[in-house]
Amino acid sequence: MIAWTIYLTFAGAVIVLLLPRAFARWIALLAATAGFVVTLVTFFRPDVDLGHFTTVVRVPWIPALGMNYHLALDGISLTLILVTGLAAISAILFSWDVSERAKEFFFWLLLVVGGSYGVFLSADLFLLFLFYELVIVPKYFLIAIFGSTNKEYGAMKLTLYSFFGGALVFLGVIAAYVAGGSFDINQLSQFQFPSQLQWWAFPVLFLGFAVLAGIWPLHTWAPTGHVAAPTAGSMLLAGIVMKLGAYAALRVAMNLFPEGFRMWRTTFAVLAVIGIVYAAAVALRQRDLKFVIGYSSVSHMGFVLLGLTTANVFGVSGAVLQMFSHGVIGALLFAVAGTMIYRRTHTRDLDALAAMNLRRALPFAAFTFVVASAASMGIPGFSGFAAEITILIGVWKAYPAAVWVVGAGMVLVAAFTLRALKRSFFDDGLGSAALSAAAPGLSAGKISESSRDGRAALAPITVPEKVGAALLMFATVAVGFYPKILLDRIQPAVEAMRFLR
Repeated sequence: MIAWTIYLTFAGAVIVLLLPRAFARWIALLAATAGFVVTLVTFFRPDVDLGHFTTVVRVPWIPALGMNYHLALDGISLTLILVTGLAAISAILFSWDVSERAKEFFFWLLLVVGGSYGVFLSADLFLLFLFYELVIVPKYFLIAIFGSTNKEYGAMKLTLYSFFGGALVFLGVIAAYVAGGSFDINQLSQFQFPSQLQWWAFPVLFLGFAVLAGIWPLHTWAPTGHVAAPTAGSMLLAGIVMKLGAYAALRVAMNLFPEGFRMWRTTFAVLAVIGIVYAAAVALRQRDLKFVIGYSSVSHMGFVLLGLTTANVFGVSGAVLQMFSHGVIGALLFAVAGTMIYRRTHTRDLDALAAMNLRRALPFAAFTFVVASAASMGIPGFSGFAAEITILIGVWKAYPAAVWVVGAGMVLVAAFTLRALKRSFFDDGLGSAALSAAAPGLSAGKISESSRDGRAALAPITVPEKVGAALLMFATVAVGFYPKILLDRIQPAVEAMRFLR
């Protein structure tokens, strides 16, 4: 059944274009929900072997080159398919009032989701690369057409970085095929590649994928792309797209070239640690709320990459759990910043937001941001804590000294998160005159002149926004209190990975 996540999503994208615009959002929601339901059914089926990358579909595609339409599933891919469905449904709900070029908007959105499902399920190396590159095109159009701040620049920068990483990936894919004689990932993972090939092919392949995961210093596309993207685009970038790179680095680079991984893992661990601390420090200096969250995503993805380099079950399992956790939390943070706040106030400047007393004007948004901030900081009871503590146990086993540096990064994460939370919702309002000066984008009609504290009379949070936020909050709390539900599916698949043998 799990293959239907791809088919239903792409079918939804086509139907969106064929039917009248009034049906676009409903078709998109139906397609995303159907894919999520299929995932849930598979997730709770007791007869599914999640400890091995088990074939789901295998059909000859290009026999002359040994290419097959080959899909497979294990606990790692199922976890990431689950967060893809969550992020997709929430992104559509937070885009419910999109009216301009709505058919195109939801078409591109569903293509991103369908391509991501394809990456997580692909067991053929060329098929994985095809889906991986397919995601780039709709990402560009979502940002370039429907974005805001420097949208053309942000879209082009993201695309160029993606194509650069894709070029490295393509080189590694060809090297694996020529040496191993197959595109089948399961077959290649059993093939003993020469040490000389692994020495250069692993860093090329890993770095190519890690570009999309926001590895330092090739991370700058991420904050720029997040800020330029519409809310749904930011939610998909944080919730799904950045996970494609980390997942493929694990599934392909590390599993196919284990000897090369052992040669280079310390180097990439250092880059991951730098990324955690550097991105957190830069986030502390940002005034645009979306830039704060964008650099936060880079810092949290640094935990994912660091966990992967530990080469032990705790660290790698924690990295996969962090992919799920950050997918949910990052999407929730961008939903608050992009829709609940920016769409109503027309500003993301923290000084301007501090003048608006949004805690009283938008109480549900304030509550949601508190929950998302607590989860992002790794407070116990949320998925962020379960993921980061699992990663840190693995890091302690592999690189004890790195734990102290990462600890400093976590302090910085708490600092910029609390700063953004306070400035956005918990500073005292400055009165209507100060509000007008701080946020000139607000029209006079939106400012309550009769209000004693001068806060803006903003539109209330809509039902679709509340449902989308509740879905993501439930996910981070549920996994925070019971991480076993995911770890029991992730760990057997991690233990089967070749680089751990």
